[in-house]
Amino acid sequence: MRILLTGATGQVGLALCRRMSSIGTLIEADRGLVDFTRPEGIEKILYSLSPDLIINAAAYTAVDRAEREPELAHLINAEAPAKLAQWAARNDALIVHFSSDYVFDGSGDQPWCESDKPSPLSVYGQSKLAGELAMRDTNARFLIVRTSWVYSASGNNFFSTIVRLSGEGREMRVVNDQFGAPTSAASIAGALAKIISGDKASIASRFVALGSIVNIANTGVTTWHGFAEAIVGGLKLRRQRVLTDKIAAISSEEYGAPARRPKNSRLDLSHFERIVGAVPPHWKDALGVELDRI
Repeated sequence: MRILLTGATGQVGLALCRRMSSIGTLIEADRGLVDFTRPEGIEKILYSLSPDLIINAAAYTAVDRAEREPELAHLINAEAPAKLAQWAARNDALIVHFSSDYVFDGSGDQPWCESDKPSPLSVYGQSKLAGELAMRDTNARFLIVRTSWVYSASGNNFFSTIVRLSGEGREMRVVNDQFGAPTSAASIAGALAKIISGDKASIASRFVALGSIVNIANTGVTTWHGFAEAIVGGLKLRRQRVLTDKIAAISSEEYGAPARRPKNSRLDLSHFERIVGAVPPHWKDALGVELDRI
């Protein structure tokens, strides 16, 4: 089976590269090979590569900047994925597309199920929802994977920012009224590997069993502030450089980000657990693995 992985140099892409290479012939595609800012050229590239399975880990993820660049966010998160799905539908390929907890408005305090109605608060969330709808508007055999608060020991993300600031002795002010599960890229790759196994027909049957959409995240719940404290605490246990461990807890309003974030980003994982027969790691355990990598 030929697997095309877009966004191969991103944090999820790198984790998937480590997992997917043992499943089939992996084609690692960065922007130089598949340029999502030029959707009109995607079809030609796909015909030249002829994948059996497309895993789309490419995305526009600059949540606040998306408020100023809505067209670009939509281009990368919706229009380009639509081209992938349309080609997959015409050529009997499977496609996995990553989405986000940001498609929900974050109301209430119950975990979001796959069947709950999306209502994004931000341009980024709207662009991710548009990408989901693009999948559904085709006849492709697809799986949408919603996840939350993604990080890894590599790349620029919340985890790496806290590691850097604590090592520089910089003041840290972190939001304490948004709830969710920090999810390591490695955990996402491990969970997806349980779905993407066997031949093409068995993978397609799992897509059907999952209803073409599934939540994948680490278990447990915390706030961004709680996550930051856990990162710094883990650094100290590992005798890493920590010049400050003081982290001020602030509200979303005090932080004042241009884009509104969901207050409740909990994702219900029972669907994944029931169909796949596995439970993702707790976020604290996944964090420990990432801390050991730095």
